[in-house]
Amino acid sequence: MSFQISIQPSNKTIFCEADESILNAALHQGVQLAYGCRNGACGACRGKILAGRVRYQEAPLGLSEQEKQQGYALLCCAIAETDIEVECKEVASLNGIQPKIYPVRVELLERLAPDVMSMFLKLPSNEQMKFHAGQYIEFILQDGSRRAFSLANPPHMAQMLELHLRHVPGGVFTDYVFNQLKAKTIMRIEGPFGNFYLREEIPHPILMVAGGTGFAPIKAMIEDLLQHNKIQVPIKLYWGARTQTDLYMHKLAQAWAQHIPQLQYIPVLSAADDDSEWQGRRGMVHQAVLQDIQDFANWQVYCCGAPPMVNACQTSFIAQGLKPEHFFSDAFSYAVSKT
Repeated sequence: MSFQISIQPSNKTIFCEADESILNAALHQGVQLAYGCRNGACGACRGKILAGRVRYQEAPLGLSEQEKQQGYALLCCAIAETDIEVECKEVASLNGIQPKIYPVRVELLERLAPDVMSMFLKLPSNEQMKFHAGQYIEFILQDGSRRAFSLANPPHMAQMLELHLRHVPGGVFTDYVFNQLKAKTIMRIEGPFGNFYLREEIPHPILMVAGGTGFAPIKAMIEDLLQHNKIQVPIKLYWGARTQTDLYMHKLAQAWAQHIPQLQYIPVLSAADDDSEWQGRRGMVHQAVLQDIQDFANWQVYCCGAPPMVNACQTSFIAQGLKPEHFFSDAFSYAVSKT
């Protein structure tokens, strides 16, 4: 059984299977709704149900009781029980790019830090994934569960996909990757996903804020800009981490700053109290940004990392004049307790 979903205000129509989320149905039918984590945590896919009923397999964390009473739903996990009319945000066209399932071979595993692994995945020779720098893919595991990771490579290097994985002790997937996974293993992925990509139509200086492995999609964005010689506005890159070891590609970021006149790199350590050698900034990364920038009215912001950091940046930057529509983020909420 399938249900008809009417999307407002664009008046687009899609069809949703009885066990399929509204967001998944939209993405696979070429309708680009706003979304982030795809597991009900970030709230980016919030929409208002104007007619019809939806259900959830699990109560979404990113929707308050008040929002439920007002008719809102999180479309990444809302499943239609009837035909639906929903009012929600759509995003700019992704040039026809739609998610697709691919077989991939693990080509290389390399430790970047004690708890960070780079994984390189090789696509079949007759396949090439089209994506925007900043998007992510999902591993499809044998039990049907999924694990999401941002692409760290730019689109022009799409034959080999690069991921940065942080080890979560006790996490089923990252325990497997760090302790058992071998090169040449065949896996399945689906992608690309996500609305986290550079908006070239916004002619404002760019502020990039990465927390931990949130550096991965930022790296893809910068390398994409370099490939196409598109760095036309100033870029400030802040990378927040606990210790120097956690800045696992510190030399690469330093090289960018040395060779790209428009790019400034500011690393910030939150747990460097016992490191007398560290001469750089200390504290929380969003606070370091606020010390340097008092008025955000003319900035566009790309922020990726743990939800508390992303939320702190969004709240504080908007309070200092940032236009909400110029804040683009990818909160790693899909990795919490699931990796």
